[in-house]
Amino acid sequence: MTTKIDSQNTDDANGNIISTVDVVIVGAGFAGLYMLHQVRERGYSAKVFEVGGGVGGTWYWNRYPGARSDVESMQYSYSFNEELQQEWQWSERYASQSEILRYLNYVTDKLDLWKDIQLDTRVMSAIFDESSTKWTIRTNRGDQISAKFCVMATGCLSIPKTPDIKGLDRFKGKCYSVSQWPHENINFSGHRVAVIGTGSSAIQCIPVVAEEAAHLYVFQRTANYSIPLNNEPMKSEYEEEWKTNYVQRRREMRQMRCGVWNNIKACSALSLASEELQQIYETAWQQGGIIFLFHFNDLLKNEEANKTASEFVCTKIREIVKDPTVAKTLLPQNYFLGTKRVCCDTTYYETYNRENVTLVDIYNDPIDEIIPLGIKTKDKTYEVDDIILAIGFDAITGALLNIDILGSESKTLREKWANEPRTYLGIMVADFPNLFIITGPGSPSEISNMATSIEEHVKWITECLEYIRTHNFDSIEPTSEAENSWFKHVNDVANTTLYPTGNSWYTGANIAGKPRIFMPYVGGCPEYWKKCEEVKSNGYEGFSFKKKSAKKS
Repeated sequence: MTTKIDSQNTDDANGNIISTVDVVIVGAGFAGLYMLHQVRERGYSAKVFEVGGGVGGTWYWNRYPGARSDVESMQYSYSFNEELQQEWQWSERYASQSEILRYLNYVTDKLDLWKDIQLDTRVMSAIFDESSTKWTIRTNRGDQISAKFCVMATGCLSIPKTPDIKGLDRFKGKCYSVSQWPHENINFSGHRVAVIGTGSSAIQCIPVVAEEAAHLYVFQRTANYSIPLNNEPMKSEYEEEWKTNYVQRRREMRQMRCGVWNNIKACSALSLASEELQQIYETAWQQGGIIFLFHFNDLLKNEEANKTASEFVCTKIREIVKDPTVAKTLLPQNYFLGTKRVCCDTTYYETYNRENVTLVDIYNDPIDEIIPLGIKTKDKTYEVDDIILAIGFDAITGALLNIDILGSESKTLREKWANEPRTYLGIMVADFPNLFIITGPGSPSEISNMATSIEEHVKWITECLEYIRTHNFDSIEPTSEAENSWFKHVNDVANTTLYPTGNSWYTGANIAGKPRIFMPYVGGCPEYWKKCEEVKSNGYEGFSFKKKSAKKS
């Protein structure tokens, strides 16, 4: 381990104190915590700024009832530290928000990360100075810090979509957002509650609220496909199997398309007889979770193959939901299974059999306005005591564009990404030297196991920093040619699939005015990581390095 370099303080021309560190990291979720650990281990001084009042990132904010991971606990965790893997014990097959948050606090304690994390601090701007080749980061608390490198660990789902519903400010009851849930316990007993939205968060939240509320109204515009998690307490033998084989399984995970370990031998859905096909779908449904999609290798490439899966799920909805009219309303229409984020639930469809639950179809009867005592649609008024907003996120790029980022030649990231979010490998952006992004647009990000993708990005970035230090470079940025080539490749690969056909947050379709472009890389994690490794092995091919006294190399 290299000796840690202490941060320093200097004065600017106006006499303001400027702290100086090697690396500023924005965000203290899975990505920010691991990034901090990695750079400190190699002797870099570092500072983490986190807007929340604790570590955890998305798991700090999204503490709504029913919130949990849709990747199995044994895989949704760090792999870099064997002690962490062996010591921590998950209580459920799929961990709840509260347990994941406890885990991340445990990691922060164990690795002694707190001393370099500043909570309750929003980064307002990051400005690159070409003469010093350093970033100046300013916060809402008046901090001004200079750093050679800036790492954005801001997350893909961290900026809630702004509600644009007439009259919301006049509502006399309580209004909650699933993505900014209060820390105190909320009791809905005896209350009439409305949930607006039926995306992933809502689908987890709705069954829990329904058990408590006097009546629950679910306002659905777009029906979503949801697969049962079939969650259960962690079995000791299952945990032991994983812990005994962690090294091998982590290695195998990195060779699997979405970075999620499984022992499925995928084939074409069109290669099987109907009876065998249905048996496989039934087994997958009972097994539960996102691996439902992994059994066949053409579900997201072939419309007919996808139809076999979507029809199976629709049949399940009709079987579970007793009221045929309600069941029909819950059937997804006009998009392919998987082209929007597949939701995973606990008794979601069963919830509509409860007498205290009403499904409101706002595709055909849209919300007109929020009134002081409830919600008025075109045809009807619903009196409610509480409203829960589950309307989604400004995904993948939202958190980055929420900061004033100014690169070389006074170019802002907002200007750069006005038409499309171009990156090289989803890690760096041309004209923004020494600015790194973890799981940015153009990487597998939300199409993959985020814990695994985060680790791979952090390791790549850390090795890149070491390369820069070893070769005495002052800055690194991708060439425009490499960036454009990668952007084209990401889109070419996406267009061989059904993904771009979905009107989803993957494409920015849920945000008015946002460029419509499919943002994640869907060529598979192994191919992506192979490319990243090749770039590194070839002396960071596609990147330009600079020394103050020399031209770009």
